[in-house]
Amino acid sequence: GSLTGLRHDLPVASAQVKSAILLAGLQAEGRTEVCEPLRSRDHTERMLAALGVPIDVDGTVVRVGAGAPDPFEIDVPGDPSSAAFFAVAAAITPGSDVVCEGIACNPTRIGFVDVLRRMGADIDLEATGDVCGEPVGDLRVRSAALRGTTIEGAEIPGVIDEIPALAVAAAFADGVTDIRDAAELRVKESDRVATVAGMLGRIGIACEERSDGLVIRGGNPVAADHDSGGDHRIAMAAAVAANAVAGTSRISGWAAVASSYPEFADHLGALTEDRS
Repeated sequence: GSLTGLRHDLPVASAQVKSAILLAGLQAEGRTEVCEPLRSRDHTERMLAALGVPIDVDGTVVRVGAGAPDPFEIDVPGDPSSAAFFAVAAAITPGSDVVCEGIACNPTRIGFVDVLRRMGADIDLEATGDVCGEPVGDLRVRSAALRGTTIEGAEIPGVIDEIPALAVAAAFADGVTDIRDAAELRVKESDRVATVAGMLGRIGIACEERSDGLVIRGGNPVAADHDSGGDHRIAMAAAVAANAVAGTSRISGWAAVASSYPEFADHLGALTEDRS
């Protein structure tokens, strides 16, 4: 049926919900406006602006009018959320030096780089170009001693999908990592507060579960058997942890990884030397 523009105030910052409303707004009569409590990822806004769509961004408020994008072709940049697992794997595995080429360097997507740098990671990000309004670059990570940090507040929307990977970094770090204001983790593909806490507990890491996050005490992780709970990011996080310790780990529910990165196991294997 016909649509009419409206103003929608999001109770929780969500790039997915925001994007759905904006795309519907392109087919609506009048203006459509989305207001967020915090700025979420802005791939849709960048793409629409690059394709000639009437769009206005003012802080945490985005407005669109009726309009159609110009025709286009695009080589989609590498997914930074997937690259985050290799960044953590390189940081926690002694002797590692890994480059992830051609990933999206959108500032709302690479918050995990800032977190890892704060933890002491040896990490560089080099811009190489621009694709459909998105900056693109190469991410290089070398192994380094990590320390605990605090992840909270306005930083959370930019790292929400990378927290399972960052939790693994915290497990290998010296000291305590405190993750706050991340209640949205409870309603992802799994309850990621609970599933991350369970994963860390199985590898011998003390982890306190809170309503909106985790307190992780770094230590000496060990091999373990895991269940992904049908969550691709939990499966990949468990694999990254397993890859950095001695002994054999097993991960059930691995099929979930196909939802975002079907080749992950092959790529992790190609990067990994046999240290047995």
